[in-house]
Amino acid sequence: MGCVIKLNYMSEGLQRRIKQMRFESPAQEAMLNLLVAASHMRDKVDKLCAEHNITHGQYNVLRILRGGHPDGYPRCEIAKRMIERAPDVTRLIDRLEQQGLVERDRSTEDRRLSISRITPRGLELLESMTSGIEDIYHYFAQRVSLRDSRELSRICEGIYDEE
Repeated sequence: MGCVIKLNYMSEGLQRRIKQMRFESPAQEAMLNLLVAASHMRDKVDKLCAEHNITHGQYNVLRILRGGHPDGYPRCEIAKRMIERAPDVTRLIDRLEQQGLVERDRSTEDRRLSISRITPRGLELLESMTSGIEDIYHYFAQRVSLRDSRELSRICEGIYDEE
């Protein structure tokens, strides 16, 4: 008769990080690990954004508008595309407009609809951030293999994808 070894994997890194020795379940441990890892990566992007005098949310809006350049998007479309949902996209756009990074025009078809577009200055800002963003991607890729990245994406989509 063979010997069965039951491994109880608990991540020491998470235990040290949040100073918690026990978890209710592997699911709780995994969820906490995901939140800590997301916060760690978010901090890196936040720091880069701060160096360029914008917030992470503003970076997200600029990134979206670059994808819609030169036509732009209405506020509701920007809100749908955001990585992290922002409660007040209008204020984010207002601040970007004040900095000359975004401009708004009324739609010719529907005057109630405002279209936001990234300005040349906004495009220049994103270009100046490119190497920093690439460094963050490289940092991630050094720690997570290509195979694990694909698996992580599959797992994450299973968590947030609502059918």
